[in-house]
Amino acid sequence: MEVPHFRTIYHMFIAGLCVFIISTLAIDLIDEGRLMLEFDLLIFSFGQLPLALMTWVPMFLSTLLVPYQALRLWARPRAAGAWTLGVGLGCALLAAHTAVLCVLPVHVALKYQLPPASRCVLVFEQVRFLMKSYSFLREAVPGTLCARVGEGTQAPSFSSYLYFLFCPTLIYRKTYPRGSGWARLTYSPCPPAPGIFMLLLIFFAFLHCWLNAFAEMLRFGDRMFYRDWWNSTSFSNYYRTWNVVVHDWLYSYVYQDGLWLLGGRARGAAMLGVFLVSAVVHEYIFCFVLGFFYPVMLILFFVIGGLMNFMMHDRHTGPAWNVLMWTMLFLGQGIQVSLYCQEWYARRHCPLPQTTFWGLVTPRSWSCHS
Repeated sequence: MEVPHFRTIYHMFIAGLCVFIISTLAIDLIDEGRLMLEFDLLIFSFGQLPLALMTWVPMFLSTLLVPYQALRLWARPRAAGAWTLGVGLGCALLAAHTAVLCVLPVHVALKYQLPPASRCVLVFEQVRFLMKSYSFLREAVPGTLCARVGEGTQAPSFSSYLYFLFCPTLIYRKTYPRGSGWARLTYSPCPPAPGIFMLLLIFFAFLHCWLNAFAEMLRFGDRMFYRDWWNSTSFSNYYRTWNVVVHDWLYSYVYQDGLWLLGGRARGAAMLGVFLVSAVVHEYIFCFVLGFFYPVMLILFFVIGGLMNFMMHDRHTGPAWNVLMWTMLFLGQGIQVSLYCQEWYARRHCPLPQTTFWGLVTPRSWSCHS
């Protein structure tokens, strides 16, 4: 933001927000004759938030205690079968930990019919804890086993693991660069279409504000949470730069491990695995939050996004390709918002007379005309 040109773009967004506020107030005064300062939607979305936060506590405690304890059990010496016993107990603990993270939030969300925002709290933390647990074990187990047989590598400290659970990264390291100062956001303005406007709000709220806030509190030095994805001329570059935190996890544990398992020449299969894992997780999040299965995200991300990744590759440069990428983003976000909203209201206006499996997975908006 020290560059005047970028600071002006930031000011343009603030001015746009002011215009939205003035427009909303004017419409309320013209249509209703008074200000409609109602927060019904916000109150509904965050309903039963204390229950969601109470459910988060055992999820966090399980993630805090179980993976580290399992690692300690696996590091026990071989004498008198202690190592074999430790491996068995560690695996049992991890199975219980996985069950807590996978079953508990789903059970609470379904049993108590949590509204969307409260479900977001649970599903985002569920996915985050699973990814952090996997990264910790994937990075620490080889070093711990080497330390056990006397090769000089020390097992990680509990404090480093605790720091990792809160710092804004999904890749475990014993130490991280430490520093201070905010990473600033600069991005290009775009029309306030609902879908793309939601995308930018999510990007600014989470990838910039939320992650930078935790980085600032923990003095976490690496602030590269995203790069200039708005300048991308290919979808392959967009996927690498939109969310660097998640991209690093997928690249390290899906793509690179996939190459190691399948062979160095299976780059296409490894990349397809990345898209499949990412698409399934994104679709699961939508299904968890909205309470129904409607695989719009799965198709757009895995099928359309996968094709765009191979068709719009890094060899394409120039303004025309950036315009095409933004056009595809506008269309994709608009399709998601439209179809998911239609399905949300269709399931409330046209309830099933009898609950069946096919009734649950068949889109209700295809047959509901109320």
